[in-house]
Amino acid sequence: MIRTRLFLALALVCSLLTAACSERKADSLERVKKAGEISLAMSGGYPPFNFFNDKNELVGFDVDVAGEAAKRLGVRLKPVTTDWSGIIEGLRSGVYDGILGSMAVTPERLKVVDFSEPYYYSGAQLLVRADSPFRAPEDLKGKVVGVATGTTFENDAKKLGVAETRLYRDDTQTLMELDNGVIDGVITDRVVGVNAVNQERFRVRLLGSPLRAEDIAVAFRKGDDSLREAVNGVLRDMRADGTLTSLSRKWLKADVTVR
Repeated sequence: MIRTRLFLALALVCSLLTAACSERKADSLERVKKAGEISLAMSGGYPPFNFFNDKNELVGFDVDVAGEAAKRLGVRLKPVTTDWSGIIEGLRSGVYDGILGSMAVTPERLKVVDFSEPYYYSGAQLLVRADSPFRAPEDLKGKVVGVATGTTFENDAKKLGVAETRLYRDDTQTLMELDNGVIDGVITDRVVGVNAVNQERFRVRLLGSPLRAEDIAVAFRKGDDSLREAVNGVLRDMRADGTLTSLSRKWLKADVTVR
């Protein structure tokens, strides 16, 4: 009799836990709707995707995509800026609802978070000073390269065989260090690199073709399926009606929303 009661109690606990998990998965969209806002994280130091302008306003392609997505979901956007190195842990611990900050989809990240469909496509790009003697990425072997902490670009630096990979908070810092001659090169997103080349404040140039391609998407907590699917639907609509293309051309001077 005791064993039977214990078995029934355990079965009840398992049933309740299963129901709770199912409810959490189903209610992520409802949670956002009830709050009336969606909080989306980004670094705030990744121009032209997300950065603070001269008026200390958070602007950029990611910011506009996030704002339009929130509008179509029927809620307000609550942008959150945080260090990239801990941005995934912040998501997993529930500090914000998602990450819309130019995050590349990787097998490692897929183990701990889920991703939306890509909202743009880019690649890893090497930059050097405009007056440097380097002619190919292979010339950086044995040199010092800077990347933003927590990005996939650190692996690209290792593959180049650099002597040292220096980690920085964001690409505003990496590009300043490159411009000042502190480091020999920077690996970042190709669009970020093109934007830097076109700015008078940086004396830099692209070195070679992109090192590899990347799919960029919105990250969500595991189990937040209803919210992820709702955002997928919004992104599809924005792609179909030309909104993504328009925002891309506004900020990036090119359409990176198609392969």
